[in-house]
Amino acid sequence: MAESRRVRKTKVKSPVWARLVVTLGLLVGLAGFGGMAMVGKYFGDLTGGIETGTTSESGAPVEKVSAGKALKGPITLLLLGIDHREGWAANDARADTIIILHISADHDQAYLISLPRDLAVPIPAWSKSGFKGSIMKINAAYEKGAQRGVGWQGGAGLTEKTIKQLAGITFNGVVVIDFSGFKNVITAMGGVHMCVEKNTWSSHYIKNSKGQPEYYSYKGEKPLPNSWIHQKGCRDMAAWEALDYSRQRYGLPNSDYDRQKHQQQLLKSMAKKATSAGVLTNPGKLSEIFKAAGSSLKMDTKGVPRDDFVFSLKSLAAADLITLKTNGGHFAECAYDIGSSCEGITQGTKDMLAAVKTDTLGDFITDNPEYLSIPAA
Repeated sequence: MAESRRVRKTKVKSPVWARLVVTLGLLVGLAGFGGMAMVGKYFGDLTGGIETGTTSESGAPVEKVSAGKALKGPITLLLLGIDHREGWAANDARADTIIILHISADHDQAYLISLPRDLAVPIPAWSKSGFKGSIMKINAAYEKGAQRGVGWQGGAGLTEKTIKQLAGITFNGVVVIDFSGFKNVITAMGGVHMCVEKNTWSSHYIKNSKGQPEYYSYKGEKPLPNSWIHQKGCRDMAAWEALDYSRQRYGLPNSDYDRQKHQQQLLKSMAKKATSAGVLTNPGKLSEIFKAAGSSLKMDTKGVPRDDFVFSLKSLAAADLITLKTNGGHFAECAYDIGSSCEGITQGTKDMLAAVKTDTLGDFITDNPEYLSIPAA
C-alpha cells in the first residue's frame, strides 16, 4: 500500500488481552538467560483453561500447522460475545456481539468492525444441527448452529459460514467468550472507570426491594417501573455495571451503534486500568486475569497450537487499533420481511467488508472517513 494511502490518526489503545500477551513476550525474552522451560510452563499454565475445537461443519480434525506458517501476512479473526448462562449447547443462546478483527499484512494496523446484531441475512444450512437455512437476523446463526447438542463449535461455525457467504471473508481463527466470564476478567482487574453519556435503563437488571441491582431475565424493549438506571456521569464501575452498560441499546439515540461505541469504550478503559494499575508487571495479577478469561474462552485456531496462536497475537499491542462502524453509523433499511424489526446493509458496508478480504481497509478509510468510529473517552 502506498505511503500516501495509509491512514494517519491518533493511536487508540489496544484491547487489554492484546497487551497481556505482549507481557508474555517479555517473559519469553528472559529465556535467553536460561529460563525457557520455566517460561514455557508459565505460559502453558496461563492459557491452559482455554478450550479449543473446530468450527468446521464436518467436524473433521484440522491438520496441525505452525504459527510461523499460518499467521504471516494479513490476519482476520471472528470474535463472538455470547450471553450464555445455561451451558454452551443451550437452544436460546445467540451472539450478542459479532466483531471482525482484521490485522494488516505488515501487522502495524488492526481494525475492529462490529456487525449489527439485527442485520437480516440469509443464514445457510448447517447439517450437524439439522438447520435447513433461512433468512434471519445474523445473531440467530449461533443459536441455529448450536442445536442438537452441537454447542459452541456449531454456533460459531454457522456464524462464520454466514459471514463468509455474505462477504467472502475467510477467518484465520474464531474466539468465543461468554459475558459472565468477561465479567470475571473485569472483576479480577478491580473494575474500570467508565463515563455514561445519558441516563440509560438496563434491560438486564432491576432495582430490588433493597434498592440493589438484581439480574432479571427481560425481553421487552421498554423499561419496567423498577428497571436499573445507569446514571449519567463518570465513575469507577464494578464489573457487572460496566459490562451491563456497554451492552445496552434500547432507548439510546443510535441504538446498536451507541452500544458498539460503549463496548469500544469498555475495551479502552480496561486497557487503561491494566497499565495504570501495574497489572502487566504483576505476575500474580496477570495469572488471575488469564484464569478468569480462560474459563470462558473458546477458540478455533485453525490447526495452530493454542499457545502459539495466542502468543502470535502480541502483534496487536504494537498495532494502531482502528475502530469502524457499519452503515456509517446509521440505520439501514432492511431488505427482507422476516416478521420483526431488522436492519439492512449499505453498499458502503459491503465495500468495507470487501476491503477486509483484500487487505485494503486503509484505502477504504481514506476514501470513506465517515466509517471511522472514535470510542468515547
